[in-house]
Amino acid sequence: MAIKLASIVAKVRRDKYMARLAKKYPHYGYEIHKGYGTKAHMAAIRKHGPSAAHRLTYLG
Repeated sequence: MAIKLASIVAKVRRDKYMARLAKKYPHYGYEIHKGYGTKAHMAAIRKHGPSAAHRLTYLG
């Protein structure tokens, strides 16, 4: 049960973090893709460049 609760808490915290990023960096669509590497997210990175929130090691 504790693992399930921890998973829920982590998801809620991450969703809140993504909502804050969406306000700070509106061009990336964090509120939609939640930071996952979707086609739209990758297109936004190509168009606008990486934000300070992007992990450059992930981008290559």
